[in-house]
Amino acid sequence: MPTIDLTLDYLPPKPPKSDYGIGCIGAGFIMRDCHLVAYNNAGYKVVAIASRTRARAEETAQVRGVPKVYDTYREVIEDPAVEIIDIAVPPDNQRDVVRQVCEFGKGKIKGILAQKPLGMNVAEAKEVVDLCTAAGIMLAVNQNMRYDQSVRACKSLLQKGVFGEPVLATIEMRAIPHWMPWQERLGWVTLRIMSIHHLDTFRFWFGNPERVFCSVRPDPRTLQKFDHTDGICLYILEYESGLRCAAWDDVWAGPSREGAGSDLYIKWRVEGTEGLAWGTIGWPAYPNRQPSTLHFTTRQQPNVWFHPQWDAVWFPDAFEGPMAQLMTAIYHHSEPEISGHDNLDTMALVDAAYRSAAEHRAVSLKEVK
Repeated sequence: MPTIDLTLDYLPPKPPKSDYGIGCIGAGFIMRDCHLVAYNNAGYKVVAIASRTRARAEETAQVRGVPKVYDTYREVIEDPAVEIIDIAVPPDNQRDVVRQVCEFGKGKIKGILAQKPLGMNVAEAKEVVDLCTAAGIMLAVNQNMRYDQSVRACKSLLQKGVFGEPVLATIEMRAIPHWMPWQERLGWVTLRIMSIHHLDTFRFWFGNPERVFCSVRPDPRTLQKFDHTDGICLYILEYESGLRCAAWDDVWAGPSREGAGSDLYIKWRVEGTEGLAWGTIGWPAYPNRQPSTLHFTTRQQPNVWFHPQWDAVWFPDAFEGPMAQLMTAIYHHSEPEISGHDNLDTMALVDAAYRSAAEHRAVSLKEVK
């Protein structure tokens, strides 16, 4: 029986230099309980933080051991020890923060790690990319699902050809996220908040599709709080090769918050001409630690299933990866794999999904780019 290379490249490469000074802008949940936890575990050097209110920044700094708290974003940017700016603010505020970094940090700041979505739409995201390009500041986007171990391990197997030609890939999410207050003023629920992770994962695995068809309806639970369209989202990606990808992003997940039983999960599956894989993402169990999983089989070793196991979880462990990638790119003067330029295609895919749902037709990436 021929042997095959089943080594899984699932860990983000360690940066050759990891002691860049990080300045944090924003002090909410995602910064306090994900970014800073992951950075502390990795030994990264966080030197300063500022938020919309000093009290919030001081609270986060005290909990996570950040040595300096500033009243303004500009003070963080101009701190001599800060080389990388890590941004965690609402998407409608992010462009203005990036503009400040490019204005006050030009010639000093080496890189920015920005949140997803990069902007309110693909046009605004391109403005952010252009600002950073003009200022000579490297831009990476925190598409952290790419750094979940099951997602990266699947990518490794695809690159090795273990599954042959990809035929069908699916992601099914039945989970109830914790919504942020700013979502109400923007009227967003799922496509730009959760589906963007899945759309980016499909791009990470397979590249850009030709077109997307998307159908949406409101989430009954969230509809009681504010109007929106993109609650429950179903979409299909069509690739020129014949590959089809599909996702069901269901943030309603039944009346489990209203007294019924709960059945929350995220499952994914990839089928190819030579094999298949399926896995789970443990995030719906947060704050409990539930590692993601991977199970795969291939004709190259018939009738055998492989079940690697890990201790790491998406939230917060995968948040080490995007910062590690940015540091690596800064060191090598190379383009990050999660660069702003690359992320424009993810943003375009999200915009295409919104247009598809509104116009009840398939929309190509070319229409929105």
